Amino acid sequence: MNAEFARTLSLLRQEKGVSQRTAAGALGISQALLSHYENGIREPGLAFVVKACDYYGVSADYLLGRTLTRDGTTIGTDELYDISAEKDNSMRGSVLALLSKKLLVNSVGMLFDLLGKTGNREAIRAASNYLSTALYKVYRDLYHANPDNNPDFFSVSPVLFASGLPEADLHISEAELRDALTSHVKEKGRLPEMDHAALARDYPVLYQSLLQLIHNSGERMNKLLAGRSSK
Repeated sequence: MNAEFARTLSLLRQEKGVSQRTAAGALGISQALLSHYENGIREPGLAFVVKACDYYGVSADYLLGRTLTRDGTTIGTDELYDISAEKDNSMRGSVLALLSKKLLVNSVGMLFDLLGKTGNREAIRAASNYLSTALYKVYRDLYHANPDNNPDFFSVSPVLFASGLPEADLHISEAELRDALTSHVKEKGRLPEMDHAALARDYPVLYQSLLQLIHNSGERMNKLLAGRSSK
């Protein structure tokens, strides 16, 4: 069975806020057996998987680590359009926009390749949530800058958006990412090599983009700090 099954089973119970004894009773098994399932000592049969899905309100694909969405909806990698794979694609804009896009696309691609090497589903999902919300915020600001656009296009109300709901989601995703990575290191040991030599070897092209992104962001943040210090 998928290696993430035991971890997901345990996390779902903790998220539901119930003890092993309570969950085991609802699932029709002993507490000891549930403990074995959650620790990966034993593998359950199909009947238990079905009961667990019903009890926690998730799909079997989610419980087995086949999808990141709880309802089981999946998007295959071959279904997603990859504009980065195009040469001379139809996107047009300033040189700055093109350069910025390449830096971000290359850096994000490298980031998720490194996360993929960990095999940690929680870390991958948290990183995806964080970046998705950041992109959501930028797009929403761009969208609403045009007064002709439909103000009700987004499901999150303007009041909640302006009150900091996206920022709260960013903080939660960041906390989940750190927690997932910390747990991964405790349970499975070291993460993929990420020193300069290793990244230059493994990502001879993409690494240059990440270096540039790190430099640009670092310079920008240091200027902010210098500005505050001079006041």
